Amino acid sequence: MINQKDILSTINMIEQQHLDIRTVTMGISLLSCCNEDAKTACENIYDKICRYAERLVPECEDIETEFGIPIVNKRISVTPMALVAGASKTDDYVTFAVAMDRAAKSCGVNFIGGYSALVQKGMTEADKKLILSIPEALASTEYVCSSINVGSTRAGINMDAVALMGRIIKETSEKTADRDGIGCAKLVVFCNAVEDNPFMAGAFHGTGEAESVINVGVSGPGVVHSALKEVSGQPFDVVAETVKKTAFRVTRMGQLVAIEASRRLDTPFGIVDLSLAPTPAVGDSVARILEEMGLETCGTHGTTAALALLNDAVKKGGVMASSSVGGLSGAFIPVSEDEGMIAAARKGTLCIDKLEAMTCVCSVGLDMIAIPGDTPASTISAIIADEAAIGMVNSKTTAVRILPAPGKGVGDTIEMGGLLGSAPVMPVHPESSEAFIARGGRIPAPLQSLKN
Repeated sequence: MINQKDILSTINMIEQQHLDIRTVTMGISLLSCCNEDAKTACENIYDKICRYAERLVPECEDIETEFGIPIVNKRISVTPMALVAGASKTDDYVTFAVAMDRAAKSCGVNFIGGYSALVQKGMTEADKKLILSIPEALASTEYVCSSINVGSTRAGINMDAVALMGRIIKETSEKTADRDGIGCAKLVVFCNAVEDNPFMAGAFHGTGEAESVINVGVSGPGVVHSALKEVSGQPFDVVAETVKKTAFRVTRMGQLVAIEASRRLDTPFGIVDLSLAPTPAVGDSVARILEEMGLETCGTHGTTAALALLNDAVKKGGVMASSSVGGLSGAFIPVSEDEGMIAAARKGTLCIDKLEAMTCVCSVGLDMIAIPGDTPASTISAIIADEAAIGMVNSKTTAVRILPAPGKGVGDTIEMGGLLGSAPVMPVHPESSEAFIARGGRIPAPLQSLKN
């Protein structure tokens, strides 16, 4: 039963500790929009998105007003566009991105995800056309986000796709060089991508999903940080229990908003993604949580262990609060979007190698990391391959969202603003991976894939 203490506590979390609903994302299937004629298909895409999502923003704003809970982003995810565009006789896939962008603008959402292809075992002609169109598509649209799945535990890693994505990321950066390469902030490369992720840039509406669905992503690093201050110096089992209880409360709020949005929009409720999603604001940082556990600076020895505890406790608390937990669910470590991560990177304590180790025990992977603009495409591909290998072997979702900074080097900063924040340019290893990436082919699936 809810009592006055619980209500006041929740109000305090919202007003003082940056608690919010990070996103309400409506997933929409576009399979019914396929058409041999690309122009007709694009009209179908625009019409269907607008028909399903026209009330998304106003209904979410009403929920914010009625419940007093901030909903930072309203988003749309759609069927991987390579599956839809593949039915059309055209080589110009950018027109599909433009149709998505027009629909997003008409609906008033912050982002639309799903300019995507799933190529973990091989590429169809449609997949390849879409991937090759990504730089132009992201440069010529404002709201569109793109994701490519290059590996899975069941399929292994498609190294031809990995090699191609290194070049695509470089080209995307160059195409948006006038905006510090911001196109790359809307492009993520996955291993074991999930079908119900509400977070950008990786959201898409999987083929196993319903015609439309409401997925909600919560936040709350500031709430967890504040809770841990109250158990300063106490043993780790107390720390874990504190995080679990806090994650429970945060997830219950997400469940409340998800059910209400589902009811008002007459759309099935999908999942609550209980990821701790930071922002550049002071007091809303995952890095500061780790430092509250006793680390002088995030990235020093002990960081991976602290993050493992945090990620596990968040999941344990969240699954008790909702029977429909999904998406990525854990702790995000996007450098540019986390005030504490930015500070640690500038100090030199946090490096890409340490971030890679941290991704073994948390959600997603190498996220929003700026690297020198002259980094070779083969080095970017090798970074993707390393991260995909972690995901493949550990049966978890991993990803790379990396930002080659046009014309900039180590020590410089790129500025993207808003939730995307700013990122110090971090060094990469100068030794070449060219011959490794040039081999191509497929890294076979690991033994643990044989579970049938």
